[in-house]
Amino acid sequence: MVAALCAVSLAGTAIQAQADDKLSWPALTSQNKPWVWWWWPGSAVDKTDIASQLQTFQRANVGGAQIIPIYGIKGGEANYINFLSPEWMEMMGYTVSEAKSLGMGVDMALETGWCFGGPTITKDEANALVVENTYDVGGGEQFKQTFSDGPIQALMAFNTNGDSADLSEKTGTDKSITWMAPPGQWKVYAVSQRFSGQNVKRAAPGGRGPMLNPFYPTAMSDYLKWFDTAFDTYTGPKPGAVFQDSYEYQGNWSPDFFVQFEHFRGYKLQTVLPALFGDAPSDEVARVKSDYRETVSDLMATKTDPMWMDWAHQHGFIVSYQAHGAPGNWLDLYADADIPETEMFHLDRNPLVSKFASSAAHVAGHPLTGAETGTWLSEHFTETLGELKYLADDMFISGINHIFYHGCCYSPASAPWPGWLFYASTEMNPRNSIWHDVPTLNTYIARCQSILQSGKPDNDILVYWPISDLWNTPEGMLPSMTVSKIAWFSEQPIGETAERLWNRGYAFDYISDSQLMNANADQDNVTVQGGAYKVVLVPPCNVMPVETLDKLIDLAKAGGTVIFESHLPTDVPGWNKLQQRRDEFKTLLAEIKPVEAAGNLQEAKVGNGRMLVGDEEAALALAGARREAMCDHTGVYFIRRSFDGGWQYFIANRHGEALNGWVDLGRTAESAVILDPMTGNSGVIPVHHLINNDTQAYLQLPPGASVILRLFAHDKANGPAWDYWQTNGAATEITGTWNVNFVQGGPELPASFQTTKLASWTEQADTNAQRFAGSALYTINFDASATDDGHYFLNLGSVCQSARIHLNGKDYGTVIAPPFGVVVDNLKPTGNKLEVEVTNVSANRIRDLDRRHLPWKYFGDINVVNVNYRPFDASNWPLADSGLLGPVTLTPIASASIN
Repeated sequence: MVAALCAVSLAGTAIQAQADDKLSWPALTSQNKPWVWWWWPGSAVDKTDIASQLQTFQRANVGGAQIIPIYGIKGGEANYINFLSPEWMEMMGYTVSEAKSLGMGVDMALETGWCFGGPTITKDEANALVVENTYDVGGGEQFKQTFSDGPIQALMAFNTNGDSADLSEKTGTDKSITWMAPPGQWKVYAVSQRFSGQNVKRAAPGGRGPMLNPFYPTAMSDYLKWFDTAFDTYTGPKPGAVFQDSYEYQGNWSPDFFVQFEHFRGYKLQTVLPALFGDAPSDEVARVKSDYRETVSDLMATKTDPMWMDWAHQHGFIVSYQAHGAPGNWLDLYADADIPETEMFHLDRNPLVSKFASSAAHVAGHPLTGAETGTWLSEHFTETLGELKYLADDMFISGINHIFYHGCCYSPASAPWPGWLFYASTEMNPRNSIWHDVPTLNTYIARCQSILQSGKPDNDILVYWPISDLWNTPEGMLPSMTVSKIAWFSEQPIGETAERLWNRGYAFDYISDSQLMNANADQDNVTVQGGAYKVVLVPPCNVMPVETLDKLIDLAKAGGTVIFESHLPTDVPGWNKLQQRRDEFKTLLAEIKPVEAAGNLQEAKVGNGRMLVGDEEAALALAGARREAMCDHTGVYFIRRSFDGGWQYFIANRHGEALNGWVDLGRTAESAVILDPMTGNSGVIPVHHLINNDTQAYLQLPPGASVILRLFAHDKANGPAWDYWQTNGAATEITGTWNVNFVQGGPELPASFQTTKLASWTEQADTNAQRFAGSALYTINFDASATDDGHYFLNLGSVCQSARIHLNGKDYGTVIAPPFGVVVDNLKPTGNKLEVEVTNVSANRIRDLDRRHLPWKYFGDINVVNVNYRPFDASNWPLADSGLLGPVTLTPIASASIN
């Protein structure tokens, strides 16, 4: 019986008022609904359209908006409002007030466009690149030079014997120097800086100017004074959070970098300039550059980022921050914020990279992790709700629980279709035809997030990020670290370790050196501010700070378990006091004395705990870190959270074959419930208790589907049973005459038609159908024989791209992704009426505008570009299939008994 189960539907028993709240969803709030990035082009906004668009958001189950001012439309300059002007502040306050009246929230960017910067940033405060000029000078020669490019921050001479001379104090007020070189061959290094050339990207009126220098505290301090001026005299309502977009600065230097370096690293960078600029033995170059890179990270994590975040807290805001792109330790940078925020860009979607943001939140104890969602998901107006659902699932399994759509432009009602747009987004706006069924997607996301924002993360493993190995290289200056080009991660041991753990079903978070310093341990767990873990796992690494190794040994001595995958580290990073630190490191390594061996695993007793070296999976089993065997099924992933009395899993079958069978769980439970976030249905499911106390649950999960699995450690869940279905006969196609009526959309409603063969409505001779974006109602009357219990799986086949289903007057909801089908239970032997309202994407309507050369791309700055950042032109696009393509079939099904 079990082998014949049909995994085509997840429809469960609808839950009304439940005596047992174990089957109920948490209340949906503005916080767990998805939010939108709301760009204000030119900040040319008015109160009427602000109120109208907020109401539209609210009706679609959007929880809030994040205001981001950007460039405006050409010819609309008279309506521009300068950022932070009194008029702008008034509009911001009105938006906050209106949103609050609708039960929504509002955040605002602490910038226009991106990154931080603008008209208040001076030449010295702007994003800067180091300038290195060298001069060869022979012994006994006179070195004469006048420096005209800017202040010289260091002027040092080095000879081939390793001697050096500081020439900084020998320069005159006219920036000239005359120096007689001692015997030997000398090279003089003159270090200064220049403006990187980076201005704020896509800046709004009033916000244009250089990007600030993120390594220069003075620049950040002066930047914040701009906001002090605006907010100190402002008495209206404020947004809930302020926000900084992803790191896209190109600088690598600052006016006081030498001073800051000495503060953090304990020696003068001026004394090792040949190594900094690659003119020394490669090991020395790598060590000095490692120190340089660590200093850059420290400057952001402990100085400039806390400055703007402290400012925000003092002014009553929380902080949302995108640290990715920064050439520092992302875990430390993300953890500074109240809401670490990640993103996935176009097709570069790696949940293991998004886990840096969620790991920082989990370790630091922050309840929310945000995600910019939909950035270049696909080409403009071709994105489907199904694709957005799958992207949201990728976010959820990586630990994200607060989605921000990227996004929606403010657009006045008077603007002709498609309204005002931002070039780099999924067009998640009310003008896009897919908006018709957006409430279904938003409710799905809200239900998922209501679970993922509740309780606490429940991960077993802290995976140490050996960033010193990444920094310890002689190539380049600062590492390129983004969410879209991830060789910096995937080609490092941590990337290989994380992927292996991920595919094997282990639950883990990353942890940094500085976060480890705040960890504690007992006989059972390693604890951090955000919770408890079974083990610290160290991927293969060559260098490790002395302080980190010392802390790992302390955790083991206190009873914790530390695993070194493959081997112990062999050296320390950095240049200062190298031999002293090597000696300390060697002494610490001597404390780790493997005394037991089993296969490829060595175990060392350290105090009350142990350190394991070698086979990762054997070590994890000894530490009590259990994996989720459901991940043995290709494409199935999960995220797990705990609550008082049990655990909740979000499980997604992202690709591959249907999952249909018993799976071993990593937690032991007395009972279990499944909740379907797409439909809101829920039901009690059977569990197996094995001899070794392991628990099994039965899952039916088609490709692309997702469920919430709720486990109760000791309590019994009572209520209606979850419906498992098995096929009970062959599929039968619904045939006959379909009546097709276009019900909403544009530019014009095509003529109605009848057909006996389902196909794209663009195949109609009516040219209006070929350029139409909107919805059409398909209606057919048919006869059908009923099974004993009257249940069928109604499969719509191919749908372009979402559908609302009614059968015999009963609403079966909206389907937005394959399989486009539902379980139906009200068939009649004769006289059935099926109504399917199908909505397409807006691609054909955009294509038509460009084919007729009608103006709609009238924006400033970059205007509108395609996904390859070329001028956008849809005139040569093929017609996109639209409507109900079928075949539409009915398959008799029956409830399955799970033994």
